[in-house]
Amino acid sequence: MGKKLLKSAALHILALICVAATLLPLVFMVSTSFKVPAEIFTKEPVIIPEAPTMDNYLELFRRIDFGRCFANSLIVALGLTLFSLFVNSLAAYAFAKLAFPGREKLFALLLVTMMVPGQVTMMPVFIILKHLGLLNSYLGLIIPGGAGVFAIFMLRQFMVDVPEALLESARIDGCGELRIYWSIMLPLCRPVLATLLIFNFMGAWNEFLWPLIVMLSESKYTLPVALANLNGQYNAEWGLLMAGSVIVILPVVLVFLMAQKHYIKGIAAGAVKG
Repeated sequence: MGKKLLKSAALHILALICVAATLLPLVFMVSTSFKVPAEIFTKEPVIIPEAPTMDNYLELFRRIDFGRCFANSLIVALGLTLFSLFVNSLAAYAFAKLAFPGREKLFALLLVTMMVPGQVTMMPVFIILKHLGLLNSYLGLIIPGGAGVFAIFMLRQFMVDVPEALLESARIDGCGELRIYWSIMLPLCRPVLATLLIFNFMGAWNEFLWPLIVMLSESKYTLPVALANLNGQYNAEWGLLMAGSVIVILPVVLVFLMAQKHYIKGIAAGAVKG
């Protein structure tokens, strides 16, 4: 009994240390956003500012067109997330429940492409977008990210376990494949869809390199690109950057809290199947 108690206490202490290590950078980021420059660079780190100020936030809104950049990020993140869920779930349904020649070989080929770094395909995709006239547009950011092999794989593995008898009953009742996909398969896949929604939204919201390449005018910059432009040539205004970072992470936290219940279900379902 004593050994079990000691083991449990050790695990709880370890968990608390991990939580503290995870939260400390976030706490320091929020703290720095309320500091004056003299308080940021001190010999001993200061968590609670002696004279909290909102000057960094006010200066942030003066330096950049924050409303426009926020709207750009929101349009791109929501558009890419919804488009990606639709495309990937359709592909996953085809690979999981539709029989067509070469299905397994094509799926294996898709899995192989997961080993190709995204940086390798940037130049070809950029050239394609240029010929299509999609540079400096929202579609130029949304369309290339629509199909994701990991998302297709994750959804396909979930859909494979849906009983075939359920789909056959729907076909006997006269439902077409699109109706089965929309009315039966998607509701059953809600937990895994919520998990992918969080992953896709976070990835699209925080993406920096691709928007920097595709968006040519400042009016189309997303928040990460606009915040990066606040860096000076020789120094960085850390209070300003931390204020922008605090505002940038708020939508991601909100999306996670809204989808948290379904996200946990999706992780639990994956653990049971594993």
